[in-house]
Amino acid sequence: MKTLPSIRQRVSRAALAWSLVWSVAVSMAVGLALQHELDEQFDDQLQATAQVLAVLLEPAHLQKAAAEGFAMPKMPTHVGAAEVRLAWQVVAAEQVILRSAEAPQAPVLPSQRSGFADTADWRVFGTALAAPGHMLYVAELRATRTEELAEIMLSTTLAALAVVLLAYVWMAARLRRELAPLQVLSDELAAHDPLDDTSRLGPAQRQELVPVHAAIDALGLRLRQRLRREQAFSAHAAHALRTPLAGIDAQLSVALREAPTALQPRLQRTREAADRLQRVVLALLALFRTDAPPQLEAVDLEELAQRLLIAGLTVTVDSPARLQADTDLLAAALLNLLDNAQRHGAHHVAISQPQPGCVRVHDDGPGIEPARRIELQQALQTQDYARLPGLGLVLADAVARAHGGRLIFAPVDHGFAVELQLTSDTTAAGLLRSSQ
Repeated sequence: MKTLPSIRQRVSRAALAWSLVWSVAVSMAVGLALQHELDEQFDDQLQATAQVLAVLLEPAHLQKAAAEGFAMPKMPTHVGAAEVRLAWQVVAAEQVILRSAEAPQAPVLPSQRSGFADTADWRVFGTALAAPGHMLYVAELRATRTEELAEIMLSTTLAALAVVLLAYVWMAARLRRELAPLQVLSDELAAHDPLDDTSRLGPAQRQELVPVHAAIDALGLRLRQRLRREQAFSAHAAHALRTPLAGIDAQLSVALREAPTALQPRLQRTREAADRLQRVVLALLALFRTDAPPQLEAVDLEELAQRLLIAGLTVTVDSPARLQADTDLLAAALLNLLDNAQRHGAHHVAISQPQPGCVRVHDDGPGIEPARRIELQQALQTQDYARLPGLGLVLADAVARAHGGRLIFAPVDHGFAVELQLTSDTTAAGLLRSSQ
């Protein structure tokens, strides 16, 4: 299963993305909750500070401060939020009579008011003092709360991201470990031949994969049994037909010599039909032999072509050539290709060896359109034999594949040409030429 690495990558990326989304969502939720809690704590702090200051600021103290002209230290021109935490001031008759160093010189509220209030810069809690007409305001810069909340949010987010990264590393390691048995199974399947009795999958790496292994072995057994039944039936049928067909050909040969002249053309056509039926039977036998390893030997193409005689078709070998191939399989493939050429109107076929391990069959028939040639080539590449016109091309491709190659529809200016690439080294070159 070559897709396991991509599955692992997709799952890892998805886990990381969702983890990041989760961390952001958690940070936002925590931030909202903290904002509410911090506001309550800060407000409680303002109120508690006001209560303490109200006790400390007795009326006698306030009267003395007013009589002596109490003055506070000069305020800095700029006070940052980090420098200011709490400020307070005592207001009477809309005048600040007593304040902390951080408090503004003007009342924080335009009118006397008890309880909590907000201005553009301050969060204020006001409470009336014992002295009539005196108000105590304890205030906090709103920017201070914002900065503290931002620091808490940042710390929370970083902590969440750290947890997410640790979880991602853990999930990636766990995912690799969980997918490892599937990768082992994938490698075993790549080397497994379900049609080979001796080929077996190894023991399951996980208990959950035991039924999968059993199902694959059972499927292989069913495939072997079905294939053997089909091969046995086809082989017996082909052999059973071969002997009577040879007898029919012999009887027709005798009948041709003894029959009147008027009957001889009809007997000749009957003999040609019987001869073609013999070639079909030979093709079936060869087709079922392609599942076995080919018996390679030196083959002389010119000698082989002399054995492949078809009435009405001239076969020539362009130049003496020899190659390593299974003689019977190659003969069956060439015979069916020649039969196809004769049936499609060809009168001459040239057999050549354009490169080592390659046999070209080029006829002078009507040929096919380039689009049709590409379509047939695609059918060969995918082994969609139902789209091929006839048994001959199917057999030729099966013979080429049995030798480790492919059947190629070669582009030519006239007629029709195919190449049996009998070795894998020539396959790529043939495919390249066929696409030109």
